[in-house]
Amino acid sequence: MSSTAASAAERSRGVVLVAAAALCWSTGGLIARVVATDTWTTVFWRSIFAAGFLLGVTVIQERRAGWARIHRIGWGMGWPGVAMALCFATASTCFINALARTTVANTLIIQSTSPFIAALLGWAWMGERVRRRSWIAMAAALAGATVMASHSWGAGSIGGDLLALVTAVAFAAATVIVRRHRELRMTAAAGLAGVFSAVFAWRPARPFDVAPEDLALLALFGAAQLAFGLVLFTAGARLIPVAEASLIAVLESVLGPVWVWLALGETPAPEALLGGAIILTALVVHTALDLRVISR
Repeated sequence: MSSTAASAAERSRGVVLVAAAALCWSTGGLIARVVATDTWTTVFWRSIFAAGFLLGVTVIQERRAGWARIHRIGWGMGWPGVAMALCFATASTCFINALARTTVANTLIIQSTSPFIAALLGWAWMGERVRRRSWIAMAAALAGATVMASHSWGAGSIGGDLLALVTAVAFAAATVIVRRHRELRMTAAAGLAGVFSAVFAWRPARPFDVAPEDLALLALFGAAQLAFGLVLFTAGARLIPVAEASLIAVLESVLGPVWVWLALGETPAPEALLGGAIILTALVVHTALDLRVISR
């Protein structure tokens, strides 16, 4: 296989993996609506189950190298892995707290600035140029998110909006770290993110005041929705530019209302349908142009 063909295959794999991560994360809104625990208890148990799942994945990945490598301090993560873990933990914790303090609309719009933040960080730190069509697609995605949220914009609090902004910045920073240090295994670092989040939530949480059915939902929330999504994202984000990885992750915002509609019968507002269509169109056109360029 030629280097060009290998690069094209690698890029396509990165797009698919990040899109699959967004698909996993998009179920978060539905699970959060169904589970009956308070915000900090949700963060705690979600993080614990995510960390446990990712620890198991790390052991499976490294078992051929032997236990000596698994027990090595930091599991080879170094400061990049720890930094990425802190960023993901901050994004995850702030996201759930933002939803509790401001509207989904405000959170959605503010989070949609993450691709722009990632693009600027990638350019400043790695000199990674962002193509014109990527800027256009990001602007279209932000416009789509604004349309989706227009029917309920402005009803939140400043504190919640700031938490949503921290979420966007932290997620963008994590994306850049994964891309910058793509030679490192990041699964263990993603597991460490779960540990950090659980530590953040421990004091205000009520971890032993949880019904069995809610605990089962939180296990799904942590292992399948968060952890498996992190595995997919950290594998894919190292293969494509940071701006594009963050852009594709916006797909989470489009699919989230769909699952709530299918499971709970809550019909999305016309603005949500129109905004989602704008975002999807931007992603499809951007990806199609990429494939066209790569295939030449």
